[in-house]
Amino acid sequence: MAQKQNIPPEVIAIFNSANFVRDLGIELIGYGPGWCETTMVVQERFRQQHGLVHGGVLATLADHTAGGAAQSVCSNGSVITAEFKINFLRPSKGDFVRCRATVLRAGSRAIVAEASVFMVNGGEEELVAKLTETLFVN
Repeated sequence: MAQKQNIPPEVIAIFNSANFVRDLGIELIGYGPGWCETTMVVQERFRQQHGLVHGGVLATLADHTAGGAAQSVCSNGSVITAEFKINFLRPSKGDFVRCRATVLRAGSRAIVAEASVFMVNGGEEELVAKLTETLFVN
């Protein structure tokens, strides 16, 4: 993954150091205080038995993107997921996914973030999943 301008090294490291995230091809495309945005091209091996994007793939994308958003407000240390809840809102039939996460509350020991996952087909985006998670500050 190429080095992005104005993205702190600790956030880039969240993506570059995670082998599974790299294997999925999740790309960090945007970042700022309290938010993070990623994309991913859906590969055939990411589909489940009905041809839809596997929920585990979407959950990983949302979890990791929320972690990037949380890291953006973590002034000392790093973050690790404590728990998350994800709602799958509709079938994921597309070939390209975009995720945007934002921090809802940043505490000194725990951070709460949410992520929205969109399937992108042509120029149309459709919300397919919503995640809320709590992260501990390490």
